[in-house]
Amino acid sequence: MNIPADLRYTKDHEWIKIEGGTATVGITDFAQGELGDIVYVEVETVDETLDQEEVFGTVEAVKTVSDLFLPLTGEIVEFNETLEDEPELVNSDPYGAGWMIKIKFSDASEIEELLSADAYKELVG
Repeated sequence: MNIPADLRYTKDHEWIKIEGGTATVGITDFAQGELGDIVYVEVETVDETLDQEEVFGTVEAVKTVSDLFLPLTGEIVEFNETLEDEPELVNSDPYGAGWMIKIKFSDASEIEELLSADAYKELVG
């Protein structure tokens, strides 16, 4: 299982890469493995400001649909539109080409609430 040390994580299995005042968000390698083959990613919240842990979209796999939870309060400024035609990128490259959204976060103190790679490893055991 791949858990990059330079990212932060949520208990809901999203990863976050902080770059200045923005963050890139996706689901973890563990999550995509549990979901199985991903067939659709839906994000209809671009240009909306949501609170931490609010649902920002859904990911649909062959056997289930799961909500996606925003790791930090902020405005969703971009959706990875490549996923509209190639949702399988979430399976093959969850930390790279399979990223889902970019957010302009508004409360940097929330970063401290996120899990480190080691804490996430403990969570998923």
